[in-house]
Amino acid sequence: MTITLRRRSLLGATLTATLTAALAAPALAQGYPSRPVRLIVPYPPGGATDITARLLAQELSSSLGQPFAVENRGGGASVTGTQAIAAATPDGHALGVIDTAFVVNPGLLGSRLPYDTRRDFSFVSVLVRSPLVLVVPASAPWQDLAALVRDARAKPNELTFGSAGNGTAVHMAGEQFRLAADFSFLHVPYRGGGPMITDVLAGRVHMAFGTIPAMAEHVRAGRLRALAITGDTRASLLPEVPTMAEAGFPAVDAALLNALIGPAGLPEPVLAQLAAASRRAVTSPAMTARLTQLGFEPVGGTPAEAAALLLAQITQWDRVIRDGDIKVD
Repeated sequence: MTITLRRRSLLGATLTATLTAALAAPALAQGYPSRPVRLIVPYPPGGATDITARLLAQELSSSLGQPFAVENRGGGASVTGTQAIAAATPDGHALGVIDTAFVVNPGLLGSRLPYDTRRDFSFVSVLVRSPLVLVVPASAPWQDLAALVRDARAKPNELTFGSAGNGTAVHMAGEQFRLAADFSFLHVPYRGGGPMITDVLAGRVHMAFGTIPAMAEHVRAGRLRALAITGDTRASLLPEVPTMAEAGFPAVDAALLNALIGPAGLPEPVLAQLAAASRRAVTSPAMTARLTQLGFEPVGGTPAEAAALLLAQITQWDRVIRDGDIKVD
C-alpha cells in the first residue's frame, strides 16, 4: 500500500511539473519581447547581410510589437560582431544576423576564434540563401564549363581565380570548384568584390565567382560570360545559365546565406516565436520581392533545421579548407 501511494505521489508530482512547464512556455513566449531588441550585424552598413537584417528588423518590429534595431559591429572578418552575439544575455533581446563567414571561420581560424561556433550560439532560423555564378571575361576562349576545366587541367596554376578576399564565400566557392574538378589555379584575393569585378571585366583575371545580381547586368550586356550557377537549381535572373550539377559537378554548391542566431541558452518558447515570426517575415510579399531583387531565395526554417544546416556547413567548409590547404594571414 505504501509503495502504491508513493508511486502515485511521484506520478502526481511528475504530471504537475510537466503541466507547469507546458503552461509556463506559452506565458514566456507571450511576454516576449518586453523591450527593444538589438539585431547585431557583424559588418559595416550597406552590405547584403546588413540589408537582409534591416528588412527583417522592419518586419519583426511590426509583428512582435517592439523595435528591432540593427547594430553594426564590423571588423575582424566578422569575428568582432559575432563575439558580441555570443556574449549577449540569452533572453532574446540581443540577436544577430550572420552570413557564410560564420560557418567558414571555424575551419580558417580554429582556436583563434574567441568563441565556439558549435556551442556558444542558439540557431533560430536560416533566413535566405543565394547561389553564386562563375564568370569569365567576354574575351575569354571558354564557351562552357567543360572547356574551362580542360584548359585549367592542361595548364596547372596558370589560370587566375579572383575573389573578394581570403575566406569569403566566393573564395570558398572557387576552392570547392577546384577540388571537385581536380585542377589548380593561382588565387588572387582582393579587398572586396568591387575591385575583383573590375579586373575580371578588364580580362586581368581569368575567372571568379560572384553574386548573381552583381554579375547579371554584366552578363546581359555581354561584358562577362556566365558558365555555371552553384547548386542544382537555375537562377531566375540568369535562367539560361546551367547549374554546376548539370555541368557534372554537383558537389559545387557554395552559396551565400543569412541566418538569425542568438547566444546559447535562448529559451525554447522564444526560439519558437522568433523562428515563426522570421518565417512570416521572409515569406511576406514585400520582403520576398525585395530579396528576389537582391538574388536571395527566402528560406525561413525552424531552429532544428537551422542547427542542422549550419553545423553541416561548418563540417563541409572545414573539409574544403583542410583539403585545399587554405591559409589566412
